[in-house]
Amino acid sequence: MTVIWLMLAVVFMLSVLSRYFSTPVYLGPTYIRSSRLLTLGIMASLVLVAGLRKNIGDTYYYMHSYSTGDFRLNQIQLEGDFGFNFLQALLHFISDDPQLLIFTTALFTNIFIVLVLRQYSRMIEVSLYVYIASGMFTISMNGIRQCLAASIVFLATKYILNGDWKKYFLIVLIASTFHNTALILIPIYFIVRREAWTKMTFLMLGMAVILTFGFQQFSDVIFRAIDDTHYSGYKDFAEGGASFIRVIVNGAPVVIAYLGRHRLRELWPNSDYIVNLSLLSCVFIIIATQNWIFARFNIYFGLYNLILISWLVHLFVKKDRKLIYLGLLLCYLAYFYYEQVISLGILYKSDYITW
Repeated sequence: MTVIWLMLAVVFMLSVLSRYFSTPVYLGPTYIRSSRLLTLGIMASLVLVAGLRKNIGDTYYYMHSYSTGDFRLNQIQLEGDFGFNFLQALLHFISDDPQLLIFTTALFTNIFIVLVLRQYSRMIEVSLYVYIASGMFTISMNGIRQCLAASIVFLATKYILNGDWKKYFLIVLIASTFHNTALILIPIYFIVRREAWTKMTFLMLGMAVILTFGFQQFSDVIFRAIDDTHYSGYKDFAEGGASFIRVIVNGAPVVIAYLGRHRLRELWPNSDYIVNLSLLSCVFIIIATQNWIFARFNIYFGLYNLILISWLVHLFVKKDRKLIYLGLLLCYLAYFYYEQVISLGILYKSDYITW
């Protein structure tokens, strides 16, 4: 964990400086874009730590598959998650070392995420701090394919905001070649492209509660639907559910956004779409309290929480912002320690970075 702790400090300091040396842009009444040079430093820190690892989650299995699998271009069938196999086939032209696969996926995933955060975060250091401290950075080193797919869809954020559904759908289809679950984002587009805190908002929350209490019947329907796919093994997934603490961590930004909804719309008129996407993150994490596998869908929506949370400090009156800012950092730091050290006992191993 020493490496990840150091990375958290380095990324936070670089992102604070990148906002200090930022340039003004127009996203609403007041906006800034962080320093390009310092943003490159942030990307490099994230990519090096994630890309040079040799453990965490299913990293070992991806490395083993890359080393032993047959990924010749003429053997790839254009079905299912063929995009990931195509990527591996291309990488084999460069090297058979599986570290190349890990580094490449970390490169694309983290660069795509940082690019979008630089574009839409009000306080980029808050977004990046939460990205690491909430465990999302660690998750990106576990569900490699799905996190890569999520980062590709995340690049299409501007198409959600400006209503360009054709380009958005195209990017979702590309992402689905890495992980089929990305296709869920197509109907989601029509759900989130509306004003926040309407009847639809509370309907979604109500459905999450109902599905949680009727989880057995709901899960039977879902697993029957995927019974003939290579995701059918998920029905035997038995690692318990998401903790109540994680529900609070995901839900707190949405609750604050609701309380400051009028101020948020003044600061950023298009923020309703981000709020709706963050709300879906809460919906899936509530359902995931019954079975952790449903938190997999939260990989797509949790990224929008990173944007939303960067605006929350400015919803408070000016004299309280420093206290809120500090409180936010301390709360996520405590959660980071609880989840990564106490609960999961994360150990970072690398043949290139050692402490």
